[in-house]
Amino acid sequence: MSGTGSSRVAVITGPGEVELREEPSTAALGLDEVLVAVAACGICTMERRLFLGEKPMYPIAPGHEVSGHIVARGEAVAAIPGAPEVGDQVAIDFFVRCGVCAPCRRGRSAVCQHPQGGALSDGTLALGGGFADVLRVRASQVWPCGDAPRAHATMGEPLACVAHSFRAAGFQAGDRVVIVGGGYMGRLHLAVAQLLGAVSAGVVDVDPERRAAAATAGASWVAAPDALAECPSSDVVFVTAGAPGVLGAAVGLAAVGATVVLFGAFPKADRQAVAPDHLHHAELSLRGVCNHEPEDWRTATSWIRAGVLAADLDALVSASFALDAVRDALVLATTTPVYRVLVGG
Repeated sequence: MSGTGSSRVAVITGPGEVELREEPSTAALGLDEVLVAVAACGICTMERRLFLGEKPMYPIAPGHEVSGHIVARGEAVAAIPGAPEVGDQVAIDFFVRCGVCAPCRRGRSAVCQHPQGGALSDGTLALGGGFADVLRVRASQVWPCGDAPRAHATMGEPLACVAHSFRAAGFQAGDRVVIVGGGYMGRLHLAVAQLLGAVSAGVVDVDPERRAAAATAGASWVAAPDALAECPSSDVVFVTAGAPGVLGAAVGLAAVGATVVLFGAFPKADRQAVAPDHLHHAELSLRGVCNHEPEDWRTATSWIRAGVLAADLDALVSASFALDAVRDALVLATTTPVYRVLVGG
């Protein structure tokens, strides 16, 4: 905290512009709220696009990959046996589902049609607002991460997305996997595929350095996009980097009966053709995946607490910055090839 009764929070005010603002932090907690001292917040694609001016939504307080420690609890939270305790390290789920729209009612809350947003005290839109000293959130939004390193706990949100991806794919131990895209999310998919017992896990990427890094991380094989004809077919194809032509390539890598998971976002105007007769006769499944659900958070944070992905997560931390150097962190993340840059602490 920067002063009595206030917390600093980073606000992107325009392309390449970010400032630290003071936000009141001492108002009484709601009955169902907790106060979290932020340990670190990861810079994701959303923050990069905001800082670069590719997504002009200003001013805005971003930051949704957050870990920290609970420093206070509302009265109702304190009265619930098993609720997170003061001192617990947690990851925060900022995707607050409405619970009443049709997808939520059907158990598909990852595509909730009315997610609940947030705002700073002056009305500034907050998409998480995790580049901050402290945060007030509902107790239902925090997931304990045990004594894992803060960098690992900060990866709770992206790992929940990957857990959702594998669940949606219907992945089974012994499946053959290929991951299209060797960036941060592709590497998390590789780590989880190995953890869950994939018999093979290949990685396709345009960048030779990322292919080499994936091979070092244990990929069964790596390939450039122009060498796909020589690659083995797989039971699950995860597309973590959407781009023109990728869908056809992914279908070409799919074995009979396989599932192709579109995890990464594609350009809005992109249109790609696939042969419906091939989908029919090969019984291929195309599955879009977006966000995460509580079940995925339970899975992801259990991996973090157990330390079963520790080496993989360590390898994906490119740099760490203090909160007052948030602009330097954003510049690095938008000008240099990185996996994850962390801010805070």
